[in-house]
Amino acid sequence: MGTLAILALVVALWPAQWGGFLSLTIVSGASMEPTYASGDLVVGLRRQPALGDVVVYRPDGVEGHVVHRVVGGSPDGWTTRGDGNTWDDIWTADADNTLGVVQWRVPGASRYLPSGPLLPVAIACLIGAVLLWPGRDETTVTTSADYAEDAAEYHI
Repeated sequence: MGTLAILALVVALWPAQWGGFLSLTIVSGASMEPTYASGDLVVGLRRQPALGDVVVYRPDGVEGHVVHRVVGGSPDGWTTRGDGNTWDDIWTADADNTLGVVQWRVPGASRYLPSGPLLPVAIACLIGAVLLWPGRDETTVTTSADYAEDAAEYHI
């Protein structure tokens, strides 16, 4: 059963950039303020974005990921903009370069986690350690009735 749980965990945490469903990105910069601050971890799931969703995508020729809100477009290509910006991005997010739609945010997570490709590995190791950590032994509670039975047996 433990192996099955670990396998399910690996599949669930497999990074979107390697064909999985999960994207983990540390926000860098102020373009998404006040929604997200630099150093926040955003967790995205691979799915079709809708107008108003925040997406994580990787434009051609850009090192790193862009975390911006969908403000227009179609499934052929979405127009995005940072919440703190007054202009649309010069890149277009599409089904091929979009890693996920942001579902959760962990404020200030960059202080505790590595960035880059090690981020999914670090989180998977942390969750695996919690799942595999040995539990406490069951303790037996002895009641006064148990003592009375022992006393009667030994004529105490």
